Amino acid sequence: MQPEPVADFPNKPASGKLRGKIALITGGDSGIGRAVAVLFAKEGADIAISYLSEHSDAKETLNMIAGYGGKGISIAGDISKETVCKKVVATTIRKFGRIDILVNNAAIHYESKSLEDITTEQLTKTFATNFFSFIWITRFALPHMKKGSAIINSSSVTAYRGSPSLIDYASTKGAIVSFTRSLSGNLAKDGIRVNAVAPGPIWTPLIPSSFKAKKAAMHGSDAPLGRAGEPAEVAPSYLFLACDDSSYMTGQVLHPNGGEIING
Repeated sequence: MQPEPVADFPNKPASGKLRGKIALITGGDSGIGRAVAVLFAKEGADIAISYLSEHSDAKETLNMIAGYGGKGISIAGDISKETVCKKVVATTIRKFGRIDILVNNAAIHYESKSLEDITTEQLTKTFATNFFSFIWITRFALPHMKKGSAIINSSSVTAYRGSPSLIDYASTKGAIVSFTRSLSGNLAKDGIRVNAVAPGPIWTPLIPSSFKAKKAAMHGSDAPLGRAGEPAEVAPSYLFLACDDSSYMTGQVLHPNGGEIING
């Protein structure tokens, strides 16, 4: 990608907010997932990342984690399959013994001009990757999480305003908001907080891989701030929800979206 997404602000000091924590992050090889993994490592956490098949990207993320003194593992596989979700959690537990922070983040989308263009195969794949995996991984992870743990789900601004060309994608992101609110109420008695982040237009590898060059080049230009955000500008929202600074927040959604007012 040109320019390369910004995954880290190395000159910003850390304060050890996640020291001793174990985090599992899906889609952690690039984009927002990478930025979250690197910031969590910078703040003292050890990290497991899952990813599809981008081995070189995953390796680079692990190198960045190690650069901040964190321990990291990567787990390849298609989390649109329940068995792979089970493997991701089991591998994390074998390595680290527990999960303190779960970040459900992996997602795909395909541009479609109309509803008629969305095949059943595409619909099923999008929901399995973007939404079913959140349920599966969380279900497998919960027995290994205790009071004080945090679950953070990646939604999107499209959950609130829709997207004419990403109908199925936006629908999964809306489902994630409802999942977050429902699960937060269910787990409140256990002391496990569940929140979400709904980014706006962010410059990640998903953008040039999904849109034509002209549209990708304009990504984020209609945001009030006039540009796409960088992954490193979104990651602090995840840090806030992962650490004790947000101890009185559950069932909520943060909106790093460049200034769009969505009232949600």
